[in-house]
Amino acid sequence: MRTITMIGAIREAIEEEMKRDENVIMLGEDIGEMGGPFGSAKGLLEEFGPGRIIQTPISEWGFTGISVGAAVRGMRPIAELMYNDFISVCLDPIMNQAAKLCYMTGGQVSVPMVLRAPTGTGRRGAAQHSQNMEALFAHIPGLKVICPSCPQDAKGLLKSAIRDDDPVISLEHKALYPQKGEIDDSIDAIPLGVASVKREGSDVSIITWSRQVQFSLEAADRLAEQGIQTEVLDLRTLVPLDWDAICRTVSKTHRAVIVEEDVRRCGFGAEIAAEIGEKLFDTLDAPVVRVAALNSSVPFAPVLEDEIFPHPETIVDAVVNLVNQ
Repeated sequence: MRTITMIGAIREAIEEEMKRDENVIMLGEDIGEMGGPFGSAKGLLEEFGPGRIIQTPISEWGFTGISVGAAVRGMRPIAELMYNDFISVCLDPIMNQAAKLCYMTGGQVSVPMVLRAPTGTGRRGAAQHSQNMEALFAHIPGLKVICPSCPQDAKGLLKSAIRDDDPVISLEHKALYPQKGEIDDSIDAIPLGVASVKREGSDVSIITWSRQVQFSLEAADRLAEQGIQTEVLDLRTLVPLDWDAICRTVSKTHRAVIVEEDVRRCGFGAEIAAEIGEKLFDTLDAPVVRVAALNSSVPFAPVLEDEIFPHPETIVDAVVNLVNQ
């Protein structure tokens, strides 16, 4: 085991997959000499050259479209959006081309590309640079969606995404990039669609992903002091979704709290809550609870930004209220 930052683990995954497969290329803004806005391509230009580390103009529509075309022709492009918010200017290549070409050609065409998209609040990026958009991506048939919460998962999931023959959206929380965690070099790719129990518990299940996994674990420590044993399930992959893991944890604790950083209205947590209500109703001792951000654009003011998305205190309150019902 060794310790590494999450952005360092992502960079390692890209470097190792580029060494393993000469068809892997990377496209994006400032990924050349600068090494990427967050450092995911640091040193890769010198190692692989401009033919594989392709610094693009500020044209998200352009380089995502190029990535789709390159994938159709047999390459495995990794396209990096500077922020996931910028999908608004390049959604057509992703939603109408990458996601649908395999289906529309009867499986004759595959689109093995990864779109890496930094996401999330907490860095004072304001309304256009701080959104969580996993519900949008998960809603589009044909896309796979990963949301790592730690360096080990970020590296292992990205390796699987690069090797996958379908388009994968990698949503990486910006606030997690500098955080350090242990990584086991004996673990290679982590299969998509397999959740991870980050903490065992018997009284209530927290189902979550991305940065809220860290907040949920902190909340679970506080809840343990009150005698409430909380299980924390990190979904890791939203599409495909590990429904079996959700069934196991809810059937074990009989209570479910879904925690997400996205806005509550039409968030991905609503999909999980609906599925639990339909398929696991008889196992529940209380209604499913959702903890999510307010239905608001992200403010620039730090005090206001911190008010809109869930923190450990928010999660603790929700769990205590549920258990005491």
